[in-house]
Amino acid sequence: MLAHTPLHDWHAAHGGRMVDFAGWDMPVQYGSIVAEHTATRTAVGLFDVSHMGRFRIEGSGAAPFLDRIVTRKVQGMQPGQIRYALVTRDDGGILDDVLVYRFTDESGRGFYQLVVNASNRGKIWDWLLAHQPGGDVQLTDLTTQTAMIAVQGPRALEIVRPITEVDVARLKYYYGAESKISGGAGIVSRTGYTGEDGCELVVPAPAALEVWDKLIAAATQFKGGPAGLGARDTLRLEAGMPLYGHELGEDTNPFQAGLAYAVDLKGRTFPGSAALIKLRDDATLPVRAGWILAGKRVPREGYGIYHGDEQVGRVTSGTFSPTLETPIAMGYVSRECVSQDGENSAAQLSIDIRGHREAARAVQLPFYRRTS
Repeated sequence: MLAHTPLHDWHAAHGGRMVDFAGWDMPVQYGSIVAEHTATRTAVGLFDVSHMGRFRIEGSGAAPFLDRIVTRKVQGMQPGQIRYALVTRDDGGILDDVLVYRFTDESGRGFYQLVVNASNRGKIWDWLLAHQPGGDVQLTDLTTQTAMIAVQGPRALEIVRPITEVDVARLKYYYGAESKISGGAGIVSRTGYTGEDGCELVVPAPAALEVWDKLIAAATQFKGGPAGLGARDTLRLEAGMPLYGHELGEDTNPFQAGLAYAVDLKGRTFPGSAALIKLRDDATLPVRAGWILAGKRVPREGYGIYHGDEQVGRVTSGTFSPTLETPIAMGYVSRECVSQDGENSAAQLSIDIRGHREAARAVQLPFYRRTS
């Protein structure tokens, strides 16, 4: 049986087309994916992301423990700071990409929140338990006890501000705070997965519908509204953001994926750190890049990328970009096909779309970058 988020019944009652996503019954769209995508770019889109795993790590040993698990340094993070990081296997393959939040409670005792992909929740939970040291470290899976709502777009902060105690506009990017949300306890963070400004709210499951209804009412005034997983995917792809199971996986290391900034190897040891030192300069492995296609055919995952008659890579994600009004794709190609700045080398590449080769022009990621 599929798991339900606290907002599941609302989605089903308001026209959400529900699909199985990582074992959860989730809305892929309510009407048009393009309309939901455009509303997020121009006004505000609301996403139920409660399916993502949320773990609380606390105790005096929490920071050293996480420092030995993720690819970025945790000790020394400021209260409220959030870091994008990876969890890697001993061979450097990516188990998941995660967000690490640091908070301090009313007693001054620090705790951490780890947000993981829904498809990897069980795997990462088991990984944490397997590496949990003795001493003062407590792990709690809060996924089903809470809801998580992403509010994204140029009007996002405007509609969140009236229901939060913390002024979200004053939060720095990739910072968060514990805050009253619609009168109850919660967490608000200046984060998102769309390439737009916005924030993400974590609230107790019983409070989710009230918070959602208030946000929906406010978004409607700006011609915004709910958006499903379909728009979330086209938005993140335009923003050049990798998705686990597509651009990221256990057969891929962070340097191939263009995530060197999320790996801190100096003076640190974590699963995969020794392997990553060797992989960092391995020029034989394919690397992630992005392409804009010349025609109108849309590339899909698994399609071959060619230099002449030689296949040099494969597409991992592709769509028709509603913002750019052209097909776009991300994928992996041999390193010699891409120059340092992400542009094509002298070779012209093409993507095979159902037996037809479409010329593909490499561009530096992201495809879309907001201007304000």
